[in-house]
Amino acid sequence: MPLNKEIKTKLITDYHRHETDTGSPEVQVAILTTRINQLTSHLRANTHDESCRHGLLKLVGQRRRLLAYLRKAEYQRYLVLTDQLKLRRK
Repeated sequence: MPLNKEIKTKLITDYHRHETDTGSPEVQVAILTTRINQLTSHLRANTHDESCRHGLLKLVGQRRRLLAYLRKAEYQRYLVLTDQLKLRRK
């Protein structure tokens, strides 16, 4: 279940740093968060889908690593991003 092109494009335009930016940590975390929310709702309906659960855990780990990098590199951008995406912080 990949994201629709329209949704992904909207996320990129909402969280990019400059016009040609598609891979900054903010954009990646926003895309991962949307995908995680999508898989979470799928797993609520399909509780025995273990392959989906495995993929979800991999995405959560990847997002956690990106957030840790952003927190270490530029703390103010980390705070803004977690507020925008309504993510808990440690």
